Amino acid sequence: MVHTMSLLRALISTARMVRHTPQLAAGLPPDDAVLLDAPDGRLAPALLSAALGEYEAAAKLLATTREGGEWESRDRYVMKLAAFAHRRDSWLTCWLRAAPEDPDALVVKAELAVRRAWESPARAERLREAGPLIDAAADGDPRDPVPWRIALDHARGTHSSHSHFETLWSQAVRRSAHHYGCHVSALLYLSAQWYGSHRECLEFAEDAAHDALPASLIRTLPARAAFQQLLDFAPSPVQADRMDRAADLAIDLSGRYRAGDPWPAESRNLLAYVLVRRGRWADALEQFRMIGPYATSFPWSRFSDDPLRDFLETRDGVRLQVASGMPLCHRPGRRGPFAH
Repeated sequence: MVHTMSLLRALISTARMVRHTPQLAAGLPPDDAVLLDAPDGRLAPALLSAALGEYEAAAKLLATTREGGEWESRDRYVMKLAAFAHRRDSWLTCWLRAAPEDPDALVVKAELAVRRAWESPARAERLREAGPLIDAAADGDPRDPVPWRIALDHARGTHSSHSHFETLWSQAVRRSAHHYGCHVSALLYLSAQWYGSHRECLEFAEDAAHDALPASLIRTLPARAAFQQLLDFAPSPVQADRMDRAADLAIDLSGRYRAGDPWPAESRNLLAYVLVRRGRWADALEQFRMIGPYATSFPWSRFSDDPLRDFLETRDGVRLQVASGMPLCHRPGRRGPFAH
């Protein structure tokens, strides 16, 4: 009898999936339309020019962000340009040769050096060699917080003391009190995987989120702290409740941006993962809709060498989970959970 009931439940669940999964694809771009780490409209021309060995478009883009104090965009573009230079750096070499003191070229050079050092078997030695490059980038424009974000990443890799970290942190927030990239770097330093603890990491994230403006990506920091904890172990009931509050805060932030906006894409990808781990399938499906075609390597690259495939498989799995929980037959007069 028990076996029969289990089989019946499995058959009903499968029937629900078959019936509702196509319906739940509404608002989700097809697999072949999803892009991994797609550049926005400002960055794409700079990357295209860099692919041709030309640096002028990148130089203009970063100069514009520096002169306008667009520190969040600047940080994102510096990381993307350095990631491109990691594979193809002739354009950056030409730029540095033409303008060796250019603060925009110097910050990309410092980011690239730290990125290469992190991936080197001789990480500590390579990171020490990168120190003067970070100093040069910081001297390039004393207003710029981006070199200090790089310095915080550097400190994590060189096993810097808490006192040195706090010195760097004070320099970063002096330049931009609510700079998202600097906060992420600080959160990683304070995580249990590095030099802090889950408690310290989450408290830092919650305090920062509390002080942030409603549309600031810093409001997603508690969800990022929850992610760091989920890497280690399943949460206790008290920890799980705190994670859900962090996810709710990130859901609110996500709702302040239009669906398919590339700016909050990484935060939405992270949030979707946290919601999946919490078994909040309907909320996760809604975030996949909000993500649209903008999959990001983080967090999926933490679990797979093919982050796009992992993203798509997780998205499909969420649809199946939501479908399996929907009524098999629609009752007349009742609106379904996705009715408008």
